[in-house]
Order: sequence, then structure tokens, then C-alpha cells
Amino acid sequence: MSTDRRTLIADTAIGLVAAAGLRGLTHRAVDGAARLPAGSTSYYFRTRTALIGACYERLAELDLGDLDGDGPPAAPFSGRDAAAEALAGLLLRWLTVGRERQLARFELSLEAARSPELEADLHRAGQGSRARAAAILAALGSDRPEEAAELLAAWTDGLLYDRLAGALARSRPAPDPAELASVARRMIDAALAHPPR
Repeated sequence: MSTDRRTLIADTAIGLVAAAGLRGLTHRAVDGAARLPAGSTSYYFRTRTALIGACYERLAELDLGDLDGDGPPAAPFSGRDAAAEALAGLLLRWLTVGRERQLARFELSLEAARSPELEADLHRAGQGSRARAAAILAALGSDRPEEAAELLAAWTDGLLYDRLAGALARSRPAPDPAELASVARRMIDAALAHPPR
């Protein structure tokens, strides 16, 4: 029961951040939005820092769930085309049905840049998806998969930020699967082309 309630609280907090930014994230607001008795959020997460840390953990869990949603982690290892197709599918999902979650992730990530006590939680949350990307890139032939994964993660975040919150985000057309597939292939090719030391 407590695990379910912790998940409910984290999901609700993420939704509040997506809708109102960090100014909307309070223990009382989470209690109200989750329809929990007053004081429930502070019982599970005593401080705002702990609540934000729970958001990082839940976002990482959801992102890894998305990574595995198209099949087992080995699915993209069959070649660059399959890896690009899987990445394009993720981008499409995160730009559409996962849009609010990604906006919350950006907002919460910026908070860690201002609050040193959150850095370790954010760093830990980002390791799972980077490790998964490194394994895929290693299977595709990268000599330096961890570095290649860092680049791929940065490019993915940059694309998501540009399409969701960048200066032209509101004027862009709806995400186009074919265009995302092309972009994903270029990103993977570039990550794999990273020269060896």
C-alpha cells in the first residue's frame, strides 16, 4: 500500500510540475490533487527536496519503462535501422502522449542546477537510460559506448526541449514519424562515428 501511495504522490507531483512549474509543487497541493488526507505527502516525503527526489526516481522509472515498451532491450541490437526506429518511436511518444512528463522533467532538472542537495538524486536517476543506450551502442559497434551514450542523451534532450519548450515549439507542426526516424538515424550514426581515442 505504501509503495502505491508513494507512486501516486510522485505521479501527482510530476503532473503538478508539468502544469504549474515548481511554484505549484507543495505538499498541500499534492495532497489535494491526489485526493489524499492532509499531511499524506509530508508523511512519505518530509521535505520538498525529498519530494523532488521522488519525482526524479519516478521519471527515470517511467522512461525506462518506455525504453522497454517496444520489446526487450536487445531488440535494437540487430542494426542501426532498428535502433533508429526504436529511438524515433520513443521521441514520438515523448513529444505526444509523454509531453507533460518531459516538460516536468526539464523543470525538475533545472532545479537540481540551483540546488546542490538535488544533484546526486538527478545524477542517479539519469544513469539507467544512459546505461541502456551505452549497451545498445556497444552492440552496434561503438568503441566508446559510454561517451557515445552521453552524446545521444544530450542530443535527445536537446531535440525534446526544442520541440516542447523552445522558441518555435508552439508554431511547429505535429510531430512527423518519418522526420523523427530520419533525425534518429542521423543521431545514431553521429554517435557511432565518434572517433576512438
